[in-house]
Amino acid sequence: MSQHRKHRGYASQKIVARYLEENGFPFAESTGAGRAGTDVTGTPGIDWEVKARRGLVISELMKQLNDRAEVGSLGIGVIRPDGMGEASIATWPAILCLADLVALLRAAGYGLPPEEDE
Repeated sequence: MSQHRKHRGYASQKIVARYLEENGFPFAESTGAGRAGTDVTGTPGIDWEVKARRGLVISELMKQLNDRAEVGSLGIGVIRPDGMGEASIATWPAILCLADLVALLRAAGYGLPPEEDE
């Protein structure tokens, strides 16, 4: 990987952490380059994987999140597409498992309440 791509990836992590910090996660912090595990700390229960590269294979991202998954943890992949800078971060795509999305939507009041499954 070129130094430019590494720098872009690390910069993207910092942008995501700053966005989270400004939007309800005051302790969000980028982990820096080369650290194993989540790319953003300070958000208990959430495993962040930030990707800023061409040719991203979604199944590999999901496997990476799944391999690190802990019980009660929510794995989220944030993707910085080419041509999308810091000013457009609110529209960067985020990916999570469908089961996690459905659980979040139901907990937020969409669909039937989760307690109706019991």
